[in-house]
Amino acid sequence: MRRREFIVALSGAAAAWPLVARAQQPAMPVIGFLNGASADGYKAMVAAFRQGLEKSGYVEGRNVTIEYRWADGHYDRLSAMAADLIHRQVTLLAATSTPAALVAKAATTTIPIVFTTSSNPVQIGLVASLSHPGGNVTGATQLSLEVGPKRLELAHELVPAATSIALLVNPANPIAETVTRDSQAAAATLGLQLHILRASTDDDLDTAFSMLAQLHAGALVVGTDPLFSSHAEKLAALATRHAVAAIYEYRDFVAGGGLASYGGSITDSYSLAGSYAGRILKGEKPADLPVQESTKVELIINLKTAKALGLTVSPSLLGRADEVIE
Repeated sequence: MRRREFIVALSGAAAAWPLVARAQQPAMPVIGFLNGASADGYKAMVAAFRQGLEKSGYVEGRNVTIEYRWADGHYDRLSAMAADLIHRQVTLLAATSTPAALVAKAATTTIPIVFTTSSNPVQIGLVASLSHPGGNVTGATQLSLEVGPKRLELAHELVPAATSIALLVNPANPIAETVTRDSQAAAATLGLQLHILRASTDDDLDTAFSMLAQLHAGALVVGTDPLFSSHAEKLAALATRHAVAAIYEYRDFVAGGGLASYGGSITDSYSLAGSYAGRILKGEKPADLPVQESTKVELIINLKTAKALGLTVSPSLLGRADEVIE
């Protein structure tokens, strides 16, 4: 080969090297983030999930992509959303919320799934056992369903004169029946009459609160549900407008003017799920990762709301509170 031809050939090969190197680099992993609620009400939870991911060295936009799908309370949309993420061949599904987790579980047996749920994942069929999940599914739970009856007891303690209490549930949520049954048992023990209110859309919330006066309910307990969590501020505003002592499970509700919250830390469970997602992206198998249980429980009381409602909060209850908003 002549010297000039050799130099040209060498230059062409050198120019091609970066293209070859880029082609050999592994594609950035993609997490499909599936949730039954809306993004606006879950900013803190998404931030916690990202923090969990970062513990394994994954930062969104730098070395991992997250495709978000929000059902905005329309749980019937979750199946199509899950199918779309699977069609896009995501690396992992983060199924955050019980409805999303059940849909994801039914949609694929091959793509790894990390869930968050307030239910018992064994009882609802997500995993074979907490210590040995098996299959392609694992995740994190927070204490919510278990402490549901405790919220009813708290309502009775805050409003001891009330003989009738209402419970708000979302009938579209698979755990609604369990929440209702457990709360009815607790109400019977306390000698209370329990009225069940149902809401599965944003508009239903207004209707449910308007029925409280007709039922002469002395307090309202809001059941666990992603729709309610994403509308915590609206629920608090409705409770203020209708002057009802209302209790939910998360702090946002109390910060918005609700009377009290008692439940597991949802942000803690999202952080745990994010950490598991990172470990799976690094090569670990869901079947080998025991379901993590967030045992952190928080009691928060809005003393300003209590005074506005004419309620006196006992010193013993205030002493048990993790936070008092004044």
